[in-house]
Amino acid sequence: MPNRHKRTSTSTLQDIIIASTIVILVVVSYQYYLGNQSSGQDSSTSKEAIQKKTTKYGFDVEKHFIDFVEIKPNQFLSDILQYEGVDYLKITEVEKAAKDIYSIRRFKSGKRISFVRPDTCAAPSHFIYEPDVFRYIVYDIGDSIQVDIKEKEFEKCLDVATGEIKSSLWNALKEAGQSAALIDKMEDALASQVDFYHTQKGDKFKIIFEQKYIENKPVAIGNILGAVYTNERGDHYSFYYKNGEYDGYYDYDGRASTSAFLRAPVKYSRISSSYNLRRFHPIKKRTIPHYGTDYAAARGTPIISVADGVVTQASYTRGNGKYVKIKHDKTYQTQYLHMSRFASGIRKGTRVKQGQCIGYVGSTGLATGPHVCFRFWKNGKQINHRREIFPPAKTMKKEDLPQYFKARDETYNLLNSLDYFEVESLNT
Repeated sequence: MPNRHKRTSTSTLQDIIIASTIVILVVVSYQYYLGNQSSGQDSSTSKEAIQKKTTKYGFDVEKHFIDFVEIKPNQFLSDILQYEGVDYLKITEVEKAAKDIYSIRRFKSGKRISFVRPDTCAAPSHFIYEPDVFRYIVYDIGDSIQVDIKEKEFEKCLDVATGEIKSSLWNALKEAGQSAALIDKMEDALASQVDFYHTQKGDKFKIIFEQKYIENKPVAIGNILGAVYTNERGDHYSFYYKNGEYDGYYDYDGRASTSAFLRAPVKYSRISSSYNLRRFHPIKKRTIPHYGTDYAAARGTPIISVADGVVTQASYTRGNGKYVKIKHDKTYQTQYLHMSRFASGIRKGTRVKQGQCIGYVGSTGLATGPHVCFRFWKNGKQINHRREIFPPAKTMKKEDLPQYFKARDETYNLLNSLDYFEVESLNT
């Protein structure tokens, strides 16, 4: 289990920083494209630093009063605005001006609306809505209505997570305080090499990844620059590589990390029932072969196509509930059962891409709870997909490999210089 540590300024991390500083600088120079290339570029002068401390949403906090209201479920936005001092005519004008920029109809319950006033008693001159952590929308409701989308400044740092599995990768990273986004990206990076539904106690991992900060708070995970997962089958490496032709995760030999087929149709799930020709059916109360693999997940969880293909069925039956069937090629077909609903545009004849959402987890048909029963056909016969050896991912062109190997080796050396403890924010 990874141990939590403070930023790399602590003396505990001195040795690892000294050992890897040179390699980190090389990684940054050829691939990391942080700093000056980022729209969230750090302030570099003391004047800008002072400005950050005395402004909010671009307004001088000493000359303006800023307060906020949280939108409650089923609350009308017009009621909030009128209560805060925005007259109805102005609301109509704002709605019209914002329609093609960021409509006030897109405001969601649970979010805040901040109001900017010249003093505590005055009507607001502006109001602000934050749709996500990186943007805020400024609605100028003065004499001339104006709506502007603003990007927040952020700092991008190089972070590291390492550890040993005691129960599952999910638990190891979650208990270490890492977000689901990092788990998701690690699965993407190593999708063709590691079956994350069969992690074992004693497996180890190291991850080097981008972490974005706003006002010293982590807000989002960027790319994983390098990862290694070690199990009984050895070390499995993945490296992020981007140039004019390639953009994605590749293994040690330059093969794309996503194989022809993903291993599971849902993320953040668990196998609740495996392929079993002698399974006792929980509803029919008798032994009936189970030709699929059940993945239990929260209702509404996106279900994704495990490979490119064409939808041959998007229908409903009493047993299957709402289901989608996809033909991938002359050999393989897949089916996804018990959906709560289909994704937008999913119908017979629709072409889908690997990883595309085709529906949402539910319990329609003969199902005891929310899950997706995933079925896999090979040459017309249903098989256990977890035992199938899928076609290998394509390797880069031979002439492109030397450049990739050079980039790979720099990250590889950094990964191998790390010990199995977690390091936060190797701020470059």
